[in-house]
Amino acid sequence: MEQLADAMERAGKIRLVIFDVDGVLTDGGIYIGAEGELYKAFFCRDGLGIALAHKHGLGTAIITGRESPQVTRRSKELHIDAVWQGCMDKRQAYEELKEKFSLKDEEIAYIGDDLIDLPVMVQVGLAAAVADAVPEVRAHAHVVSGFPGGRGAVREILEFVLKAQGKWKGIVTGFLCPSSMEGLGQ
Repeated sequence: MEQLADAMERAGKIRLVIFDVDGVLTDGGIYIGAEGELYKAFFCRDGLGIALAHKHGLGTAIITGRESPQVTRRSKELHIDAVWQGCMDKRQAYEELKEKFSLKDEEIAYIGDDLIDLPVMVQVGLAAAVADAVPEVRAHAHVVSGFPGGRGAVREILEFVLKAQGKWKGIVTGFLCPSSMEGLGQ
């Protein structure tokens, strides 16, 4: 993982993590079946990372440019706190999230991969990019995952935030006690 010198300090202040979907929670591919049905592949480790983030006090949200029932379903499975779909200009949704959760910019992280994500990335306290993000997005990120979108980048960035907040060691230790895994999803 690539990170700027102050990334750990920034991550320590985070209370909400916002995800883009295509290229971040998925590999960015759009798969269309013979009958026109749309498929999206989500990564289970990212899902567990989101569940762990929730369990340890982080809120989550989605702001995505496309609309799809798959995103609605996956966000419900993962108990994501707020979802905005069909937002080509993500700034309005971002402002509504700040107001809804009474947060300041420095308390919010955003994970993106493409130019559409830049207007929010330049506002948040911790801007993060997946490994296969476009160069302009990587250049504006405080943290760049070593994993591509849809293949563990979200998990790695959430672990980074939880480590910065001193929670990760306890999470790992908790998995040695079976009762700590109750209610977690992927």
